Amino acid sequence: MSSLRTEQIVDVTMPQMGVSVAEGTIISWRVEVGERIEADATICEISTDKIDTEVPAPISGVVTEILVAVDETVEVGTVLARIATGDRATLVAEPAPDPPRAAPTETNGHRNGASGPPRARGRYSPVVQRIAAEHGIDLSTITGTGRDGRVRKQDVLAVVNGASSSSPEPVAPEPPLHIESPYVPEPTPAPAPMGGDGSLSRMRRQIGEHMKRSLETAAHCTTWIEVDMSRVESDRARLGLTALAFVASATNAALREHPALNATLDGETYTRHHEINLGIAVSLGEDGLIVPVVHGAHELSVEGFGARIKDLARRARARELTPDDVTGGTFTITNPGQYGSIMATPIINQPQVAILDLEAIVKRPVVVTDSDGNDSIAIRPMTILGLSWDHRALDGALSAQFLASVKRHLEGWAS
Repeated sequence: MSSLRTEQIVDVTMPQMGVSVAEGTIISWRVEVGERIEADATICEISTDKIDTEVPAPISGVVTEILVAVDETVEVGTVLARIATGDRATLVAEPAPDPPRAAPTETNGHRNGASGPPRARGRYSPVVQRIAAEHGIDLSTITGTGRDGRVRKQDVLAVVNGASSSSPEPVAPEPPLHIESPYVPEPTPAPAPMGGDGSLSRMRRQIGEHMKRSLETAAHCTTWIEVDMSRVESDRARLGLTALAFVASATNAALREHPALNATLDGETYTRHHEINLGIAVSLGEDGLIVPVVHGAHELSVEGFGARIKDLARRARARELTPDDVTGGTFTITNPGQYGSIMATPIINQPQVAILDLEAIVKRPVVVTDSDGNDSIAIRPMTILGLSWDHRALDGALSAQFLASVKRHLEGWAS
């Protein structure tokens, strides 16, 4: 009786690293065609405008093709390599020819490359070029520590930090990103770069396309609620935390009470998630937007939220986020209120079913009622929370109940 033959070819693709990341550049390959690789082992290193990272093999097998050369930039979703498993893997007897090279006069700088002179240091990954441009650094003056003298992100950051430490002028602290109330205003960010003909930048176009797809996919509705932040403001001053940390904590509690919002709707598949993974929208100015994720949010205290959000914002600015940092979100919070806005209709981060918007905390007169039922006018720090939700998965009553729960946790905050 003959045994069944099984085989499988699995594609390794350029991963998606954030809402506005549209492409990535191959930095190096860790394997050769014809070589065996184990699942989760690094098959190549890539660089995007926001993240330098390693791409793991999705399955164990033999590398049959490498389709993208080192230094080549390709769109998200492009097939980078192929891995064969099962019977097909046993048929790979001889290594295939070297993968294509982006420039024949240079070595690829990895195990596939032929020996030759060191790589010309005039080719840099997008993230290296971006950091250098932000700080006015001439990359030709930097000695790279990467393969064949390649200038890495760490090399540029070392120059940036060295220049800051030796500067005779005091260096202002980096402004927070979507994590402060309007009491500490930020400098007005520079407008996004425009083409000579007034066209949008590539990054802005990608964000627009992503948002348009979300509007076309989800049945968007938005509900608002007003919240007295008096107790939160008092406690956050004592703890030295941002308002966003308290809203994240209250959101976590509300999602426990209303788990239908801690969910994703992918096509017709609706999934409620047991773990709460909060996405925190972070603006990168001209670089667009990225949404790192606070994983395991259901386990954190308000102090824990403060520390995690601060760390994610810092690493987003330094382009140090990993793929795990930007995937797996189950609910998103955005906070444009630091710029003084008081109401917005955020667009849902697909495939999630809702997104919470934190607006400016503004002191204004409101009517308050004492324990005896007497009304008076008082000055209170007030904010408006907006919830955009997908009417395919939720209804207005549930969304209003969720917002009321967030409001109750914030207004009843106990130190």
